Amino acid sequence: MTSEQRLNSAWWALRIGLGLGPFLAGLDKFFNILTQWDMYLSPLAVRLSPVSSTTFMRGVGIIEMIVGIAILTRWTRLGSYVAMAWLIAIAANLASSGTFWDVAVRDLEIAIAAYTLARLTEIRNVLLLPQANEFGKHTEPAKFAA
Repeated sequence: MTSEQRLNSAWWALRIGLGLGPFLAGLDKFFNILTQWDMYLSPLAVRLSPVSSTTFMRGVGIIEMIVGIAILTRWTRLGSYVAMAWLIAIAANLASSGTFWDVAVRDLEIAIAAYTLARLTEIRNVLLLPQANEFGKHTEPAKFAA
């Protein structure tokens, strides 16, 4: 297996996992099959929100579905950075409530994975995709040793 193949397999694993995870969790905000999502809102967030916790979580779900779709389509890098920031915000919300520390730590770990996917996407774009030179002509992708 070449270095390009190893990079590509890691990139696809992260892309599928980090794309489907937010999309499916976002979709579940409308059905509450996986869990009762409202319980993860800190009391401060509930007090500050101008809408009910159910409506708030459905808004969260829409954003999560958009992020998941972005990661799974041509906006992988941008979607990954947004997912990273989003997961850090979720961990901060959980920490502010003083509960669900295990979920907060898990979300920080997933945020690191999202950052890794964004950086791998940057590297993959340079190494595997044709690049335009200063004259607008495409050149061969950069190669690296196996």
